[in-house]
Amino acid sequence: MDYKRYTLIFNRYLPVIKILLKKSLTGEQVLSLDKGDFEKVGARKSGFKFKIEFVKGRVNNIISGSDIASELAIALQENEGVRNVLLTNDFTVELNSRFQLKFNCLNPIVASKEEEAVIPNETDAVSDSEIESAELPPSDTEQQSA
Repeated sequence: MDYKRYTLIFNRYLPVIKILLKKSLTGEQVLSLDKGDFEKVGARKSGFKFKIEFVKGRVNNIISGSDIASELAIALQENEGVRNVLLTNDFTVELNSRFQLKFNCLNPIVASKEEEAVIPNETDAVSDSEIESAELPPSDTEQQSA
């Protein structure tokens, strides 16, 4: 694949994105991206705003006017682990002007009075300690300062 300017950035975040998508079954999750990475490849300093809707693993809204949204959608769909999570439920992924990705499950687990909510495939459930221990490769900014 011919990598475009944002794809390599998003590929660094895929392990954490997979975890946060799973955690979004019980509520919104937020990932703050490194603004410097985007500025280096020519992104606007004011940031971007977009929303991607995934239904049954496929993009369900028009994002073709946004290179950054299109590249994120492709990166998510090309990663086998993330793609498998996207196939389990419907999700939205939003980027705000503060370079924060927000993950929401469109059909979240809701506990009824009689039963507890159970995340499908409990072996796939993730804990906060797993998110904290998930290591991102260093950004270009961090590598240059080392």
